[in-house]
Amino acid sequence: MLRYALALIVVLAPAATRADAPTSLSARYATYAAGLHMADIETAVSTSPRSYEMSVTFRTTGLAGFFYSGSQTGIVRGSWHGSNAVPEQYIGEGTWRGAKRLADIEYEHGQPKVRQLVPPNETEREPVPENLRANTIDMMSAMMQLVHAAGTTGRCEGTVRTYEGRRLVEIEAHTIGTEILPPSDRSSFSGRALRCDFSSRLLAGFSLDGDRAREARPMHGSAWLAPVVAGGAPMVVRVSFETRWVGDAITELTGVGGAADITLAGGHQP
Repeated sequence: MLRYALALIVVLAPAATRADAPTSLSARYATYAAGLHMADIETAVSTSPRSYEMSVTFRTTGLAGFFYSGSQTGIVRGSWHGSNAVPEQYIGEGTWRGAKRLADIEYEHGQPKVRQLVPPNETEREPVPENLRANTIDMMSAMMQLVHAAGTTGRCEGTVRTYEGRRLVEIEAHTIGTEILPPSDRSSFSGRALRCDFSSRLLAGFSLDGDRAREARPMHGSAWLAPVVAGGAPMVVRVSFETRWVGDAITELTGVGGAADITLAGGHQP
């Protein structure tokens, strides 16, 4: 469940709406499934007309933390080429069930080059062919691109392919329209929001010992975007998504503030 939650939750990036104004924001979210508080998420985004930086930290909590303890932080920096997000470096680092996991990818002329991968991919998954890795971006940049489009055009149409060292995933999003989110004791937001539906489909990098047909089944979800500050940029205020283990899950915005420093692993700031 958590693997797919991570793949979908990175849609939580705030979206810049003004091409001439830098934006720096942080946000906190809580994820629920089967009526239980499963995880906490913190995001920080800094975006300007030329570049973007983003971090997402995901931690299990409650019963999920007891049975499937883990945390992961993803950090990316990149630049804007028109409306396209072009990553320069992505690092995902965390611990799941006591085991360290790390993916460190740099991009050369737009192509992903894996610098480090812990544990080695050949112990877990089929390799993704090099021709399929070409012209892919990381998941966080993909979500930045889709949410950026929603902020600048009021729509969220788009398809991107992502690769982060192990899996090739295709993400597709489309606009549903404006909806009213009622007040909730789980969320700090209520009111009008733009609903965007999306799907995530594994194309390559299947588990060596998994159910291939099951892994290939698309996962679906919805995200709602709205300004949370008068005159501010829209950001995601709610996400609902499928999981393979506990049914549907939902993530709610719980707070917004100024962006914290976004630092790459090893203490190097982008």
